[in-house]
Amino acid sequence: MPEIKVYSTPSCPYCYTLKAFLDEKGFSYEDIDVAEDAQGREEMIQKTGQMGVPVAEIDGQIVIGFDRERICQILNIKD
Repeated sequence: MPEIKVYSTPSCPYCYTLKAFLDEKGFSYEDIDVAEDAQGREEMIQKTGQMGVPVAEIDGQIVIGFDRERICQILNIKD
């Protein structure tokens, strides 16, 4: 299984969509709430240079926003 981190906030609809998509496809992930987790927020900013969510890190590859096509490509799944 790939290592997946999702940087998100509770009020972000795209974050919910991303997590629901990963759940539907059977992938487990670490959910980091950057609204509450200052260390996680700093980690995300260092990796992306921005504060927007969602951000997915899949085996070290960064995907900004819910880019379904890119996520499927990295995870090697058909959607």
